Amino acid sequence: MSLLDKVPWSIVVILCLTLGLAPFSPPHIWEKLQMLFRGQLVKPIDWFDLLFHGVPWLLLIAKAIAAAVGRAPAGPG
Repeated sequence: MSLLDKVPWSIVVILCLTLGLAPFSPPHIWEKLQMLFRGQLVKPIDWFDLLFHGVPWLLLIAKAIAAAVGRAPAGPG
């Protein structure tokens, strides 16, 4: 059992809805992603902030991919 399998979906969703979106108006992760795409993410605190608010979303994506790959039918042989 991998580390991703040990983390319950409910915890991942709660992390995304709280830490991943906080503060909520507008979501901080959205502001940091806009700064990244505009090339304005230059301060170390901004990079830390992007990482801090982005980890729950990366965990959600990784867990979803792992679940999808685990359900994929086996190939021939």
